[in-house]
Amino acid sequence: MMNDITPPTKPQSSQQPASQPLPVPVLPAPSPAPARRSKLKYMAIGLVALLVLAIVTVGAIWLWYASQLQAVSPGSDQKIAVTVKAGTGPAGIAALLKDKQLIRSEAAFNWYVRLHQVADKLQAGPYRLSKGDDVPKLVRQLTSGDVDTFSVTFLPGDTLEGHEKALKKAGFSEAAIAAAFAKTYDLPLFADKPASANLEGYIYGETYEFPANASAQDVLIRSFEEFSAIVKKDDLATLYKKQGLTLYEGITLASIIQREVTSPADQQQVAQVFYLRLKKDMPLGSDVTYQYIADKTGQARSPNLDSPYNTRKYPGLPPGPIASPGASALYAVAHPAKGEYLYFLSGDDGKTYFAHTNTEHEANIEHHCQEKCKIL
Repeated sequence: MMNDITPPTKPQSSQQPASQPLPVPVLPAPSPAPARRSKLKYMAIGLVALLVLAIVTVGAIWLWYASQLQAVSPGSDQKIAVTVKAGTGPAGIAALLKDKQLIRSEAAFNWYVRLHQVADKLQAGPYRLSKGDDVPKLVRQLTSGDVDTFSVTFLPGDTLEGHEKALKKAGFSEAAIAAAFAKTYDLPLFADKPASANLEGYIYGETYEFPANASAQDVLIRSFEEFSAIVKKDDLATLYKKQGLTLYEGITLASIIQREVTSPADQQQVAQVFYLRLKKDMPLGSDVTYQYIADKTGQARSPNLDSPYNTRKYPGLPPGPIASPGASALYAVAHPAKGEYLYFLSGDDGKTYFAHTNTEHEANIEHHCQEKCKIL
């Protein structure tokens, strides 16, 4: 039988081996790469910061710019009269609008004009601009030449008093109107007008449009120019002369006809009546002449009124026009109808009735003028 025999162990030496020095690790030299990366990192951060600052700055400027383009008084309908003089540049217009409190910033206005390349499209003229409009809308108005205008309507058959009311309605003061009426106008139209005569009969009835800065004198001159054009076109001075009248006398007769009847055909026939009466040295017998002077002087309307304007009482033409004649009345004096009528009346039915004799005329009154012929 075999026994488990443990082999003898080798006796251990009591002496320890001598210790060896540990090796010192050799570290590599520091690399410059981290320093460069750090520097680039800071540069990147700086650039980002600058970019953010630039974006914020540009954004702030843009917000300011956009806010300065807004209307001064959003929703307001208040309009301000502004006149841009010829030759005024964008900067001058901006200063004008700022002075009128129509824009928030001159700089913003100028930038807008430059950005949209409309500096050379801004137009001179009178404008009426709204405080409720923003810069884009104001610029559109200034570049479109949509100037502010007003109109004046003078009616044919109206007197100076009626024309004065029309001018007042257009916004002119009494002083401005009086000065315009009193002014002496050096125009061929007035060549044979007596120096003592006023402008009665010379303000041509029409509707006229003017820029906002037009004066009362400008308005009258425009009407005189219109009248002059008609006189020239129809050669009225020559045609009146053939009838034995000056231009002033022709205008006077036309003013009476204008007040008597309005139908062009009737006006020509009435002209025939008046010419025949003048030829026979008979009074014109026109009620509208004494009515005119009665109203002018504040007297009662009466056919017995003692005035050279009373053509019921005095033969010939009155001293001057009694109203503004229209084109058809002026034409009628130059081209009277044919006939031998000596009388006429405007019937209650609106028609004009002519007669050769007083007997026929009285019959016309009885049959056609029961109401109108009672009115003085």
